[in-house]
Amino acid sequence: MKIAKPLLLVTTPIGLVLGLYEGWRLAGGLVFLMAALIGVFGVAMASVVLTIRKERAAEQHKRREEAPP
Repeated sequence: MKIAKPLLLVTTPIGLVLGLYEGWRLAGGLVFLMAALIGVFGVAMASVVLTIRKERAAEQHKRREEAPP
């Protein structure tokens, strides 16, 4: 896993850019729809991650308050 995560973090954006470029060559203006779709998915994933982090932080804060000194 030490190599997989950085590799995915680097290759995924490169693959998206290359895919959009090839889409531009093949379909022209439809690439804007694909870029919008990628953007919507990105925002959806980011909102899920932020919600999970917020709920986890609230749960940890609640546990700290309930713990006896």
